[in-house]
Amino acid sequence: MLVFSAYNEDIKINCLRRGEAVRFAITIICLVFGGLLLSPAVEAQTEINVSAESAVLIDQTSGRVLYEKNAHNQSLIASITKIMTAIVAIESGELDSQVSISDNAIGTEGSSIYLRSEDQFTLEELIYGLMLRSGNDAAVAISEHVGGSLEGFVHLMNEKAHWIGMTNTHFSNPHGLDSEDHYSTAYDMGLLMKYAMENDTFQKISGAKSFRANDRDYSWQNKNKLLTRYYEYCTGGKTGFTKAAGRTLVTTAQKDGQTLIVVTLNAPDDWQDHIRLYEWGFEHYPLEEIQSEGEYSYENKKDEGLTNGWISDDVLYPLTDSEIKNLSSKVFLTTEALAFDQIGKKIFYLDGEKIAETAIYQEEVNEEKSGFWQATLDTFQTLLGEKQ
Repeated sequence: MLVFSAYNEDIKINCLRRGEAVRFAITIICLVFGGLLLSPAVEAQTEINVSAESAVLIDQTSGRVLYEKNAHNQSLIASITKIMTAIVAIESGELDSQVSISDNAIGTEGSSIYLRSEDQFTLEELIYGLMLRSGNDAAVAISEHVGGSLEGFVHLMNEKAHWIGMTNTHFSNPHGLDSEDHYSTAYDMGLLMKYAMENDTFQKISGAKSFRANDRDYSWQNKNKLLTRYYEYCTGGKTGFTKAAGRTLVTTAQKDGQTLIVVTLNAPDDWQDHIRLYEWGFEHYPLEEIQSEGEYSYENKKDEGLTNGWISDDVLYPLTDSEIKNLSSKVFLTTEALAFDQIGKKIFYLDGEKIAETAIYQEEVNEEKSGFWQATLDTFQTLLGEKQ
């Protein structure tokens, strides 16, 4: 059994110089009922009004929820379903394969890219049609090709949802047409988008403003107007609509090196909801560097000496001005090296709650080695339920 020693250390933070006086005041002080001081998270909720029945704002890097409104309420989700369809298809590794178009796909109701039985499309091209034009026919063709059948593909969708941690979600089709057993939540769809955006191919497809397949003499234009017209920082997303579900929308945006995710369900004014949430999130919760990569000396309680260790990556976390002073950290060292010469870890806390951690290595590790170890650690944490 490995024995860990631990000690508290004041966190050293190289905070970005930011914040006009008025912003500082808004994020820190809000007096209510008898002059009580609201926490930043509570105060945040009072500052934003959105039209959505359910909504969530999530930081891509950390997974921190910055805003939520009925975020765990199960709801119809319409065509944002296709985010899951796309990532399952992408991860199949068959992007260059030719897809046969069945009569079942051609006859699918709703939005369409007007597939024909003689069409010659690769799987990747169909994913573009799925994401940019929301083709329900493309969704069925993709599912039959990747899953062997629509039902087989839906099984893969639900398996992936379980693996990601989407505990309030169930899929019954690959396109999002209304069904009693086809539902999700704003939070779960945020988890899905965070996962999908870690895939380079998904990022490229989701962020494409237009695409022309080899078998078409015209381009498919992206329906996501936040990307194409309304918001310069938008990097991708997926639209959705049915009469029962209302307008559903998942988007991502990047500004000053920070990526945020917004999900809205049943939102009559969804474009403005997303812009409002993005602007507020970038303003109030910028990414702060709470740990720099490099070599550090740590107190070793066992022999009362110092142990040198390497932290291979910067640790970033979204924080308000008032939260920074409430950060603390603790270092845990082992009596012997772990895999990849790891000798411990450093855990960061906000108001006593764990928010992040990073590995400490015996010696400097290269990026490839560090990346592989972190990916392995993340996988095990997900399987154990310690990471969402």
